[in-house]
Amino acid sequence: MIKTKTLDVKGMHCASCAVNVKKAIEKSDGIIDVNVNIATNKATIIYDPTKTKFEEVLKNVERIGYSLNEEIDQQNSDFNRSKTRIIVATITIIPIVVLMILDMTNILKFSSFTYINLILSGIMIFGIGFEVQKRALKGLIHGATNMDLLIFLGTVASFLTGILKTFGLNIADFSYVGAMIMFFHLLGKYLEELAKGNASKAIKGLLDISPQKARIIVDGMEVETNINELDVDDVMVIRPFEKIPTDGIIIEGNTSVDESMVTGEYLPVDKKPGDEVIGGTINENGFIKVKVTKVGNDTFLAKLISLAQGSKIPIQAFADKIVAFFVPAVVAIAIFTFVIWFIIPQTLKQISMSFSHIFPWINPGLNKLSAAIFASVATLVIACPCALGLATPIALMVGSGIGAKNGILIRNGEAIQKMKDVNTIIFDKTGTLTYGKPKISHMFKLDEECEDIIAAIERFSNHPVAKAFQEVKTKKQYQVEDFKEISGLGVSAKINGTTFTAKKVSSSEIADKNILSALKTFEQKGETVIGLFKENEIVGIFGIEDTIKETAKSTLNKLKEMGFEIIMITGDNKIAASKVAKEPGIENFYAEVHPKDKLEIVKKAENLGKIVVFVGDGVNDAPALKQANVGIAMGTGTDIAIESGDIILVKGNIENVVKAIILSKQIFAKIKQNLFWALFYNIIAIPIASLGLLHPVIAEIAMALSSINVITNSLRLNSLKF
Repeated sequence: MIKTKTLDVKGMHCASCAVNVKKAIEKSDGIIDVNVNIATNKATIIYDPTKTKFEEVLKNVERIGYSLNEEIDQQNSDFNRSKTRIIVATITIIPIVVLMILDMTNILKFSSFTYINLILSGIMIFGIGFEVQKRALKGLIHGATNMDLLIFLGTVASFLTGILKTFGLNIADFSYVGAMIMFFHLLGKYLEELAKGNASKAIKGLLDISPQKARIIVDGMEVETNINELDVDDVMVIRPFEKIPTDGIIIEGNTSVDESMVTGEYLPVDKKPGDEVIGGTINENGFIKVKVTKVGNDTFLAKLISLAQGSKIPIQAFADKIVAFFVPAVVAIAIFTFVIWFIIPQTLKQISMSFSHIFPWINPGLNKLSAAIFASVATLVIACPCALGLATPIALMVGSGIGAKNGILIRNGEAIQKMKDVNTIIFDKTGTLTYGKPKISHMFKLDEECEDIIAAIERFSNHPVAKAFQEVKTKKQYQVEDFKEISGLGVSAKINGTTFTAKKVSSSEIADKNILSALKTFEQKGETVIGLFKENEIVGIFGIEDTIKETAKSTLNKLKEMGFEIIMITGDNKIAASKVAKEPGIENFYAEVHPKDKLEIVKKAENLGKIVVFVGDGVNDAPALKQANVGIAMGTGTDIAIESGDIILVKGNIENVVKAIILSKQIFAKIKQNLFWALFYNIIAIPIASLGLLHPVIAEIAMALSSINVITNSLRLNSLKF
C-alpha cells in the first residue's frame, strides 16, 4: 500500500535548500515522489512502507545539514529563532557601524581599530552566523550547494582581508563588510519568515479552528477528553455556541451550524439527525449528540491543510531546474570575476569609474587584489535563488488560503496552471446543476408493495436519485440480501429469495400498455423514470424530478460572458434534459448518457483541441473528472468523485465554479510575475556586481529585498474580489 507522510523541515532558508532536501530524501529505497515546500517548510513524501526505512531518510537529510520532524510547527519555530538571532545581531552590529563611521570620517583614529573590528566581525560571522556557516560546510562536503554557501564564501573572504591586513599585506580591510553581509542576511531571513507567516495566516487559521477538548459519553456519563484521543464511533456531546471537535454525524438533536470558516457561507446551516458536521465549525443554538466518523489526519480540516501545503505545479519544475545549478554557476561567475579583476584591473576600473557619479562607494584607490575581492564578494551575495524558489509555493499558499475561506479546496496545484487555457466547461446535471435532492412526483404500480420494496433496496445506494426513495415512509420493512449497484445503471437485491432491480427505463423495455402510457406521460413532464423489476417483469414505475439550483442560471451566464463554451451531460431522457437545460440557457447538452459515455464525451472534446473543465459529483462522474484537463468536484458528492477532483467546492455551491476559475487564473498570474521579477533581478544584478558597481553590503540588502518582494507580491492576492 502506498502511503503519504508530511514532515516539517528544519534548516531550510532558500530554494536550493529545498532542492537539496528533495534529492536527499529521494536517495532512499521506496520513495515514489517528494515535494519540498520552501514556503511552508514542509516535505510531503509518497512512499512504499514495505521498502522505505525512515531512519535512513532522516540520516540522508541530516547528513547535508537539515532535519525532518513530525508534529512541529516548524515555521513558527524558524521565526522565533530568526527573531532571537536578529536581536543579538543588532546589538553586535551597532558598535561595528559606529567604529566604521568614526574611522572613515577621521573623527577618531586609533591603532587597535582593526583588532576590535576583527573580534566583533568574527562574533557576527562565526558566532551569530554559526548555523549558516555549518550548513554551508556540511552541504559542500556532501555536494549539496545552497544559498548558505554563497554567504559563507562572501563573509569568510571579507573577514580574511582583515586577517591578512593585520599580517602586513597591502589589502583593504573588508572584515566589517563580512559582518554587515551576515547581519543583513539574518535580517532578510527574519523579514522573510515574518512575511511567510503573514502569507500562511489563512492556512494557519485552519489549524486553530478545532478545539483541543471534547466531551464524550462513556458508560452513560459525560467525560472530557483530548481531541487527539477521540476514536471513530465515540459519541460527542456539543452544547450551543461550542465548536464541534471533529467530523461526525448528528445522532440526536437539531441545530444550526456556522460553517463559514470552511465553506465561505455566512448563513448558518440547519442540521438534523443524520446530517454530517465538520470539525471546527460552530454549533449555534441546539444541544446535539454527534457520532465521530473521522479523526486525526482523516478529518476534513486536516486534509485541507495537508493539500494546501503539499500542492505542486508544473511551472515550479522550471524554477527548480534553474535553482539546481544556480549556486555552482554563481560561484563560477564569482571566481571568473575575481580572476578578470586581478588580470585587467585598469580596464574594469575605467568602466566602473564612469558610473562613480551614480555609485559613491566606487573607490579608484583599491589595488587589484582588493578590487577583485570587492567585486567577487558582491557577485556572491547579490545572487538570489530564494526569490525563484519562493515564486510558486508562496503564491499557491496564499491562493489556497483564499480558496479555503471561500469554500474552494485546491487539491492539485497542476490545475492552477491548466486553468488559464480552459475554454470549455462540461457540467453533470444531477447534484451539480440541480440540488441532487429528487422527489417522487408520480408513480404507477401494478403491485401495491413495490413502493416499499424499492425504498428498501435504494436505502443502500448513494446515488442522488436513491434519495427520493429513502424519504418514503414505508408501511412494511423487508430484509434485503445480495445488494449490488452498477454505477449509473441501477441497483438490485434479493427479498425473500426474489430478485428485484431498480433502474432507469425506456419504452423499448415495456410491453404493458398501461405502464407504457404512464411512462410517456412522466417523460413529457420532464421527469426521470425509474422502473422496478421483479425478476425480469416490470411491476411499477416512478417519475422523479429534481429542482435546478437557484444560482445555476446566473453562474452559467457569467461563465458565458467569460467566453466559455457550456455543455451539460445527463443520463436522463431528452425531454427531462431539455427542461433543465432550457432554464439556464444551455444550448449544447447530451441526454441518456451512460457513465462510460461521460468519459468519452470529455475525450471527444479534448481530441477536438478543447481544454476542458468537468464539473460533477457522483460515482459515475469520477472517470470524467479524472480525464478532464481540470476536474471540479462538488464537496457534497460522493467520496470517489471528491478524490477524483482537482478542485473541490466544499458545499457544492455552483457559483463557486466562477470563483475557482478566477482564483486559479489570479494565482497563476502572480506566479508568472514572481518568476519574471526573480529572473529579471538576477539577470540584471549579477553583471552589475561583477563590474564592481555594487557595494557588497548593498548587494546583500538587495538580495534580501528580492525575496521579500516575491512574498509581498503574492500577498496582494488577499485583495482579490470575486
